[in-house]
Amino acid sequence: MTAAQLSIPSASSIQRAQLPNGITILAYENPAVQSVNLTGSLHAGSIYEAPDKSGLASLVGTALMTGAVHRDFDAFHGALEAIGADLGMRAYRHKLSFGGKALAEDLPTLVDLARDALRQPTFPPEHVERLRGERLTRLQYSQFDTRYRAGEAMRKALYPPEHAYHRAAAGEEDSIQAITLKDLRAFHARHFGPRGMLIVLVGALNAEEAIAMAADAFGDWQNKEQPPPQPVASPAAAAASKREQVFVPGKTQSDISMGMIGPPRQADDFLAAQLANSILGEFGMMGRIGKSVREDKGLAYYAYSRLGGGHGPEPWSVSAGVNPENVDLAIASILEEIKRLTQTLVSEEDLADNQSYFTGRMPLRLESNEGIAAHIHSMESFDLGLDYLLGYRERIYSISRDDILHAAQKYLAAERMVIAVAGPGQAASAQNAPHG
Repeated sequence: MTAAQLSIPSASSIQRAQLPNGITILAYENPAVQSVNLTGSLHAGSIYEAPDKSGLASLVGTALMTGAVHRDFDAFHGALEAIGADLGMRAYRHKLSFGGKALAEDLPTLVDLARDALRQPTFPPEHVERLRGERLTRLQYSQFDTRYRAGEAMRKALYPPEHAYHRAAAGEEDSIQAITLKDLRAFHARHFGPRGMLIVLVGALNAEEAIAMAADAFGDWQNKEQPPPQPVASPAAAAASKREQVFVPGKTQSDISMGMIGPPRQADDFLAAQLANSILGEFGMMGRIGKSVREDKGLAYYAYSRLGGGHGPEPWSVSAGVNPENVDLAIASILEEIKRLTQTLVSEEDLADNQSYFTGRMPLRLESNEGIAAHIHSMESFDLGLDYLLGYRERIYSISRDDILHAAQKYLAAERMVIAVAGPGQAASAQNAPHG
């Protein structure tokens, strides 16, 4: 093993413990720093909420640290302020994630606070109402955000109404207003528990002692009502392109959101698709899309592509902000780049540049406790193996031009893209058009 490989977190340097109740704890010693990072997750995301309770998991996540059996709101946040530490919790589609950092000597306090918030929250009514009000305000403002509205319309067109991804993880105004304290407490009682929970500890710590500390805090946690992790099936692919138009009054810019279902992180061709996405709309000044649509043709204020790659069927999407007069031209230019990616091998130079970019940025992402913890969590969460990073460079450089073409052809098709545009209506666009 080379000196560079010895510095990469791997099975030989990451200590892993599986508790009898189903929790996995991983610890990595990083003595070069004076701090520690706590990262973790459990299966309590928005896919577990009822359709008419959209936003429930998200509201639970934001309310966890407003009070617990042994700590009220002031005690929670006073304890963090006293040691200059951070701790936060947030629910996503599949999981509730938590994370924080502190000085090494304050790791016991950080773990203790996480335990109280995750295991014994009380959801004080006054704080839940405050959070509800804040959420409703954000949702109301978002209705005037053309980028948000375009993304929302694309998502709803891409996933049928019965699909868990059709609903907004943050909820809708009606659903947030309808959620009760009983709903929050019932969701926590059913879905929070040790099964499938991950805890990662990184920094100036003794790995064995850190694992023992986490085990002491969570090892006796039991929840017989907790259901097994819920898979989410991919919806049927669209037979033809769809286009949605959202009128947002008072706006002078239009936003475009286009997408198809991309690969989950565990897919064998995920890295090939990731390289394809980088070439399409990420590398440099947002890849080919950025160069064509923004730089060469001047049709967009921004333009880029994004590959989801989570636990389920997330979108492979393209976003752009344009003058309303240029919407159709911008869409046509984006589709041209998608056709080129799916019909023609990328150049040797494009492949080499992006392989170098991917392998070059990896060490930079491992320079902090947060970056190391995130990668260890990802390796465990997606079952990649704890030696995944050791072989990362080899994996990237084993991807060929043919692999990229096949991945692009598998997940993208210009003639079947779901397209959503949010902005001023035709009348507003006509009023803004130059007169000659």
